[in-house]
Amino acid sequence: MKGLRFISLLAIAAILLAACQPTPAPTQPPVATKAPTPEPKAEKVKITVWFHSGKGEEREVLDAQVKDFNAMQDEVEVEAVRLPEGSYNEQVSAAALAGDLPDLLDFDGPFLYNYAWGGYLTPLDSYVSDELKADFLPSIIAQGTYGGKLYSLGTFDSGLAIWGNKAYLEKAGVRIPTSVEDAWTFDEFNDALEKLQALDEVEYAIDFKMNYGQGEWYTYGFSPIVQGFGGDLIDRTDYMSADGVLNGPDAVKAMTWFQGLFQKGYSNVKPAGDDDFYGRKITALSYVGHWMWTPHKEGLGDDLVLIPMPKWPKRPATGMGSWCWGITSQSKHPEAAWKFLEYLIDPDQILRMTNANGAVPARKSALAKSDLYGEGGPLNIFVQQLDGGVAIPRPITPAYPTITESFAEAVQNIVTGADVKTELDKAVQKIDQDIEDNQGYPIK
Repeated sequence: MKGLRFISLLAIAAILLAACQPTPAPTQPPVATKAPTPEPKAEKVKITVWFHSGKGEEREVLDAQVKDFNAMQDEVEVEAVRLPEGSYNEQVSAAALAGDLPDLLDFDGPFLYNYAWGGYLTPLDSYVSDELKADFLPSIIAQGTYGGKLYSLGTFDSGLAIWGNKAYLEKAGVRIPTSVEDAWTFDEFNDALEKLQALDEVEYAIDFKMNYGQGEWYTYGFSPIVQGFGGDLIDRTDYMSADGVLNGPDAVKAMTWFQGLFQKGYSNVKPAGDDDFYGRKITALSYVGHWMWTPHKEGLGDDLVLIPMPKWPKRPATGMGSWCWGITSQSKHPEAAWKFLEYLIDPDQILRMTNANGAVPARKSALAKSDLYGEGGPLNIFVQQLDGGVAIPRPITPAYPTITESFAEAVQNIVTGADVKTELDKAVQKIDQDIEDNQGYPIK
């Protein structure tokens, strides 16, 4: 009996011990873990940019800048549209009236005033810090300002001076100036033209790029001559009239002297092509801008010299101003437009453009890095002129489109033999009529 009781107790203990063990979890197939849904990518803000179809190297650089900008960030996508340079202003004006302007627009600097007056542009003052503004050449800020507000910034400015063939200058015994302070006097300039014209190798002492044809070149290139004689395109005290200024005695003297260069045979009013100076080498001097650096250097090599504008009879004067950028008032995405413009005016991007087109870098921080324009560089004379008060902006008035058209027409007629005073009187009449028709262009 004791044996049976012991066995029973063992059985009960075994049952109790088994009951105390944890129950194994039932076998279940693994549950698939759902991957988190990625956040949808924010759609890029798309902006349209218009730019003029100018020099090939400028187009190529801007195309590359647009491509690089679009690839480097996820917020803005730029679509760039090229428009023909010759009819650019007309196309912009038509688009403005139709409400079809792009977000960001490039335009030739002096046309800004008509665009700003017409309400086509948005001021940039809220985007541009004092520090950033101070880094730009004063000529860029002067060109971009209308009615006390900044409407444009450019990545480059322009230079206008005289390129020379050193071999011809030395053979003729003509002094070669090397700085603005050292520039030819007006008498020296005339003497140089006479001596160069006498060389057997020279058909024309100076090329005025008349092959560019009637247009903005005539105003940009030849209004400094009028200003250097003491005249101007308009009375800048109030911009209300050109009478007595564009057709006054000083302006008449200036354009009579200019006409005389063609009458004497010192310059060709109808050159066969573009390369009389650097290709055919039948001219000793070329009166033109920075944009001819590359072909001139390739054509003349070590014989190429850059000479500052001469000291005109009344005051120093040369051209300035170039294509620049502005955000249009019709843009639905001005912040995005500024983001792209901010990229374009970065010093490295400025040098990317100016190393291609030979223009004067717009910012001092870029100039300091420039082999062409830095101190001692082959094109530093252009910087000296822009920084030294020699360069004069074209008239800061909404009447500028009429001013440049009227003056260019007068120049064309004058160089082909028309009476100087009569042609300048006609230009004045057109300019003053335009100002009167627009009630003096009051700032809105």
